[in-house]
Amino acid sequence: MKTSHSFELLREKLYSAVVSDVLDGLDSTNHVIKCQLPQVTGRTDKVLIGRCKTTLWADMAHIDPNPYELELKAVDSCQPDEVLIAAANGSFRSALWGELLSTACIRTGCVGAIVDGLVRDQLKMNAMNFPVFAKGASPLDSKNRQKVIEIDVKVEIGNCLISPGDIVIADIDGIVIIPQELEAEAISLALEKVAAENTVRDAIKNGLSATAAFKKYGVL
Repeated sequence: MKTSHSFELLREKLYSAVVSDVLDGLDSTNHVIKCQLPQVTGRTDKVLIGRCKTTLWADMAHIDPNPYELELKAVDSCQPDEVLIAAANGSFRSALWGELLSTACIRTGCVGAIVDGLVRDQLKMNAMNFPVFAKGASPLDSKNRQKVIEIDVKVEIGNCLISPGDIVIADIDGIVIIPQELEAEAISLALEKVAAENTVRDAIKNGLSATAAFKKYGVL
């Protein structure tokens, strides 16, 4: 079941750690992307939250008669509040994301990208404040080196399965995926946990010991 909460509210209230805790409590496994994908562009004090728009990439070593065909189709079909997911098996063969794809995504209302590979044009993406998480950077173009082979399919990054329409929460701590079947419950519980953590934080600031606060509220 889909959540009734707006993405504006979720970006204001939630962050990766609290959502991860809630999913642990729901016996969800492999909800965290277990590979290093740090934020390389955009404001690091903001949390990227949106629905997953998935693309599956492959390395190549031949001349492509239709370069960029599916990646352009993917970015042009993005919807507002989606996050472009580029599953490229951590390849360092080329930069598969950059300024022009980011510009095209912004036009559609897409709010960021998760790239299991390399990017380029970081200064320009920073200037447009487009958040991207990736393995690193390279000046190499993807033409005849990498290509999208499927869009809107289930993909895997860092042992985490991602389906189109899942919710992704990404910040400086890491990247969490909420499966659609747990979406409404997980978000409701996460918002409750945020409120409880705020109460505990205030109690500790006002003199309650950490031990006493945990005993009273059961939140850590």
